[in-house]
Amino acid sequence: MRDHVRIVVQGRGRRSRRAGLAGVLWAAGELAVTLGVVVLLLVVHQVWWTNRQALAAAHEQVTDLEGEWAALGPEAEAEAEPSVGAGVDATPTPDPDAAPDDAPAAPDESPAGRSPGPARKPPVQEAAYGVLRIPRLGVVVPVAQGVDKRSVLDKGYAGHYVGTAQPGAEGNFALAGHRNTHGEPFRHINRLRTGDELIVEVKGKRFVYVVGKTLSETTERDTGVIAPVPRSIVKPDSGYDEPGAYITLTTCTPEYTSKYRLVVWGTLKR
Repeated sequence: MRDHVRIVVQGRGRRSRRAGLAGVLWAAGELAVTLGVVVLLLVVHQVWWTNRQALAAAHEQVTDLEGEWAALGPEAEAEAEPSVGAGVDATPTPDPDAAPDDAPAAPDESPAGRSPGPARKPPVQEAAYGVLRIPRLGVVVPVAQGVDKRSVLDKGYAGHYVGTAQPGAEGNFALAGHRNTHGEPFRHINRLRTGDELIVEVKGKRFVYVVGKTLSETTERDTGVIAPVPRSIVKPDSGYDEPGAYITLTTCTPEYTSKYRLVVWGTLKR
């Protein structure tokens, strides 16, 4: 009687487990690569494509405005003359990335049993009415009312803070603009120096301001920087003491963040 020989094959289960682990790792790697590509595309869209779109649209808007003013002729300049103290008696928050500061107001409250009063109409936004030129930086940007991101700043415009003076008027003509993405018109305003010109055009009328002071960093709630006589309430040594015709440019700092605000001030060239 012959003895039966049993041959036991070992290792097949271990190889199977290894193959399964390799498959999981391969799938995880493919997922990581896919996510990386998606993130990269989002960054390219945000940093490059939005800039291209906003810049093209902003330049087209400037061309349209200049064409309208040329068609109006001398009458446009008369309409562009600012009135002293023009603007609304309010000081908005200097936050380029905040919600709109000129959103529709709530209806007036009334006693019980009466219908509420009509809502106050908010200032017009979106339509550009002026052009800001910064020769030192090669910047030419439309100016629109309000600092709402979607309807003004993300279009590559400079937003005029509601409640601040009109161009050329006594007080403070205050503007906000993106430093990064969406045209980033204020990206390099930190390079401005004393004596550089800031030119504002409205219906063919030119107002030339001269850069006088800068504030490299302040909080987003430093409303003093856009006051009629601009002076920081966070850093009281920065700003002005006397009434005059001022311009203020505000943007975010450091770059690619919105933690603080960078401020440039100028005075009207008489």
